Amino acid sequence: MGNIYDYYAATDDRQALALFEDDCMDDPFGTLGLKGADPYLLLAAVEALLTGASEEQVEAIPRFCELLNDAGHEGPWLVSLTDTLRDALAVATPERLLETAAAWTHTEDGGGQDPGLLADFLGRLAELARDAGSQRHLYCGMSL
Repeated sequence: MGNIYDYYAATDDRQALALFEDDCMDDPFGTLGLKGADPYLLLAAVEALLTGASEEQVEAIPRFCELLNDAGHEGPWLVSLTDTLRDALAVATPERLLETAAAWTHTEDGGGQDPGLLADFLGRLAELARDAGSQRHLYCGMSL
């Protein structure tokens, strides 16, 4: 069994925490649950590929995978995603997402992965980003 990652949108960190802590992922903005799509391993590279920034620049953004709850070593954990990623995903075409997925599979973390599966995930995350708009932020809830 692997980790579970739930990606969703909320108006602010407080609402995100309330949704997460209440285990009420039936939020009105949609939830994208996936096994194995770790934001730490995946999204810095994806954001860098989509925006032209380096992974180091992406990881330096204060909201990049910022831990929002005090879950301890065993979790579950809630992290924020950057608005830059949200905005880049919201305008990305399916072709651009497939290019990004293919490029990611050539990285150290992405070696051997199927670019089609990643492109599908990015497409669903892009839909969530478009639905969120500039008024909502993206989050990832993680549990073992």
